Amino acid sequence: MTAQLETARDRVASLQVELEAAEDGRARGRLRRELSKNEMTVATLSLQIEQATDDEVALWDDLWRTPQATVWEDSHSSREVAQYVRWKVLAEQGDLKAAAEARQLSDRLGLNPLALTRLHLEIERADEAETRGEQRRKKATPPTDSKPKGDPRGTLRAV
Repeated sequence: MTAQLETARDRVASLQVELEAAEDGRARGRLRRELSKNEMTVATLSLQIEQATDDEVALWDDLWRTPQATVWEDSHSSREVAQYVRWKVLAEQGDLKAAAEARQLSDRLGLNPLALTRLHLEIERADEAETRGEQRRKKATPPTDSKPKGDPRGTLRAV
C-alpha cells in the first residue's frame, strides 16, 4: 500500500503541473476531475496505512500476552509472528488471500485449540498449576511420625 500511496502522490503532483499548464477549458476540467480522484486515492491509502499500523501494533501486543508467546520466544519465532500480524490485518481489511495465509500461520503458531493439540501444547492456568504442585509436594513428603525417631530414613526424601 505504501508503494501505491507514493505512486498516487506522484500522479497528484504531475496532474497539478499539467493543470497549471493547461490552456483549454475542457482539458482543465478533465485534469481537475482526475486530480480530485487521485487526491481521494491518496487520502484513502493514507488512512488505510494508518489504520493498518494501529491494528498491527494492537494485535502484536495482544499476541505477545498469550501463553504461546513463551514458546515463540524460546524458538525465536518473532518474524513468523510478525508475518502473521501483517497477514491477519490485511485479512481483516477484506483480502481473501491474506485470510488464507493468516489461517495457516495461526495453525503453525498455536493460536487455536486444534493447533495447540497438534503442537502438543497445553496451557495451564497459574492457580491450577500451583494447586497441582502443592498436591505433588504433599504426596512426596513422607509423614514424620511413621518412622521411629532414631531411623535416619525418616529424614530422607526423594527429589
